[in-house]
Amino acid sequence: MSLAPSVNHDAIDVGGDSRAARELAQHARVLSQKVTAEVARVVVGAEAVTQQLLIALLAGGHVLLEGVPGVAKTTLSKVFARLLGCQYQRVQFTPDLLPSDVTGTSIFDRNKNDFVLRKGPIFTQVLLADEINRAPAKTQSALLEAMQEQQVTVDGQSLPLTPPFLVLATQNPIEQEGVYRLPEAQLDRFLLRVEMGYPGFAHEVELLKLHSRPPAEVDTQFTPELILGLQARLPAVYGEESLYEYIVRLAEETRRHPDVALGASPRAALNLLKCGRARAALDGRHYLTHEDVQAVAFPVLGHRLILRPEAEIEGKHVADVVREVLAAVRVFEAG
Repeated sequence: MSLAPSVNHDAIDVGGDSRAARELAQHARVLSQKVTAEVARVVVGAEAVTQQLLIALLAGGHVLLEGVPGVAKTTLSKVFARLLGCQYQRVQFTPDLLPSDVTGTSIFDRNKNDFVLRKGPIFTQVLLADEINRAPAKTQSALLEAMQEQQVTVDGQSLPLTPPFLVLATQNPIEQEGVYRLPEAQLDRFLLRVEMGYPGFAHEVELLKLHSRPPAEVDTQFTPELILGLQARLPAVYGEESLYEYIVRLAEETRRHPDVALGASPRAALNLLKCGRARAALDGRHYLTHEDVQAVAFPVLGHRLILRPEAEIEGKHVADVVREVLAAVRVFEAG
């Protein structure tokens, strides 16, 4: 049951952005349905994960896709990247991968008698960083500037990346040997952490049937221009003053929680707003509700909260804390 109150949105006036918000909502909902249908042709039972990838796309953020081996994290990422109609590169992160293998380096060209830049795979629009936690921190950090500033510095030269720029990173949270935990600074660069679990019984049966047929080819649903247009119109999705206050109270509650050593930052609160708006648009609505914020709370906050060691020893999980925070913060009736 939702914690949000019932609000009459028929009378909502979204001001001068009304037309842009309504057009965004109509367009986003149709695209959401088409993308979900296309993904289902290749990966079964991934509707919820696909929805979160679309939320990150509209909000202009990056995604960390987490799950045990064999649940189709890489396959889903590749299919989603193809649907976007953007330039696409894949990098397999390994312990011997160097930062220059990602960003590129200058090499000497004998014909020109000068050094020329050989760009790395990060110079793309959609980058699939597969098993990102298998590379050491120095290599992982090669993504930081690109994810935050949408530019790359190579040999002292800063080069812009072509928008839209999206990093889809996968990692296995189970293995402990041969992996390097992502530092908090890099985790914070990911808009969402999405958990991908085992499919249900019916979905796994459908999976076996699906792989008994020739692999399906997905149809591109986006263009770079379309993605940028959707992202530009996202702020037009209406939210009442009480919603802004509600988001800030959620962030403050995480900072006061007795089991939390590091709570949500102002950036996390801003990301709650962005993702809530994106969820509303994908649902075909031009207005934001408390339910939208609650629905994106765990993927936005789950990787940003650091628990106290005592809480971890007692078996407490971040998901428990997020649920407690949502239950503790009262939802006020709008208006």
